[in-house]
Amino acid sequence: MESIIRDKNLAPQGMDKINWVKQHMSVLNVLNEELVKTKPLTGKKMVVTMHLEAKTAYLALVLKNAGARVTVTGSNPLSTQDDVAAGLASQGVTVFAWYGATDEEYEKFLHNALDTKPDIIIDDGGDLVSLLHGERSDLAANILGGSEETTTGVHRLKALAASGKLKFPMMAVNDAYSKYLFDNRYGTGQSTWDGIMRTTNLAVSSKTVVVAGYGWCGKGVSMRAKGLGANVIVTEVDPIRAAEAAFDGFRVMTMLDAAPLGDFFVTVTGCKDVITSKHLAVMKPNAVMANAGHFDVEINKNHLAELSVAKRTVRKNIEEYAMKDGRKLYLLAEGRLVNLAAGDGHPVEIMDLSFATQVTAVLHILENHEKMNNQVYTVPYELDCRVGELKLKALGLTIDKLSPEQAAYLNQA
Repeated sequence: MESIIRDKNLAPQGMDKINWVKQHMSVLNVLNEELVKTKPLTGKKMVVTMHLEAKTAYLALVLKNAGARVTVTGSNPLSTQDDVAAGLASQGVTVFAWYGATDEEYEKFLHNALDTKPDIIIDDGGDLVSLLHGERSDLAANILGGSEETTTGVHRLKALAASGKLKFPMMAVNDAYSKYLFDNRYGTGQSTWDGIMRTTNLAVSSKTVVVAGYGWCGKGVSMRAKGLGANVIVTEVDPIRAAEAAFDGFRVMTMLDAAPLGDFFVTVTGCKDVITSKHLAVMKPNAVMANAGHFDVEINKNHLAELSVAKRTVRKNIEEYAMKDGRKLYLLAEGRLVNLAAGDGHPVEIMDLSFATQVTAVLHILENHEKMNNQVYTVPYELDCRVGELKLKALGLTIDKLSPEQAAYLNQA
């Protein structure tokens, strides 16, 4: 099947981006060297639905080098980079994606990808899995298994599994140590502020930043805001996480109490309606809102439109809403993932760890699918450790090892 991309002439520019990240993805490079020789995925068809930028493209090429027939589509209409899509397509990977896809085009691309009848999938947010349990459920029986990249997607998977409806085994890569401790915390922390600062050209220092959610992503966003000199407020619904935020030195309060105080608002909860009309009604003039959760439902855009009398784009990825009382509020990147819709996503070295974990999860499925049930699995600890060991080696670091006596001591009954 032929790729559907915006402009194939952008391929050289896209390959420059892909080759740049390849130089800095040391763990994935080691796996690539191994897999290009053994080609364990020969004869297998894969669909990868993720944010289609250079780091994802290199992951797809590693899977192709392992022998798979790979099809890639985007997991967010505003995160696809057209030059990267063209570059990837020029390397023999089928691509269905372009920047700014409409809702209809986005779904059509997912269907196009599924038309290849994949054996293994990699999903980001759960849209692919949702189709395989709905309109395209006829293909579910062909799926050996898959892996999920995000917290939001894992939540959707666990809900399916709890109801007994999950049709094939899935690996929760998001829950692997080598993913969430680095990707969710350091990756989201840096890339979110990269996107906000690049888009607004405003200082963060001296401002009040309200971070909604104190999971690993929220920890990273809060930590980076603090490092940039902001006064950070955290809002939460989980009492333990809220207490942790307080112990980490942040102010903790409800969103309604925080709404009049914030200069920047960053939602990172994975839930909907985190900021609604009651919060928008009391925000200070010129407040800037951004979302770093997977879907554009955390900041209620319908409420924002209802409270405003005019809307205009004042700068790329900045929409100004003129409120009925004269205030102006600003929404970044249409409320979509600000780090990808208005930036380049997580740092290369961070995604090296995440995507290496994805590769090990795919290989685990290939080797073990016959004895796996239709449930959500965590990545085996030994696979997690291998990714960590490869990263330490790339950093030139060595660590201690347990002696046989120490191991025996720890394992005694």
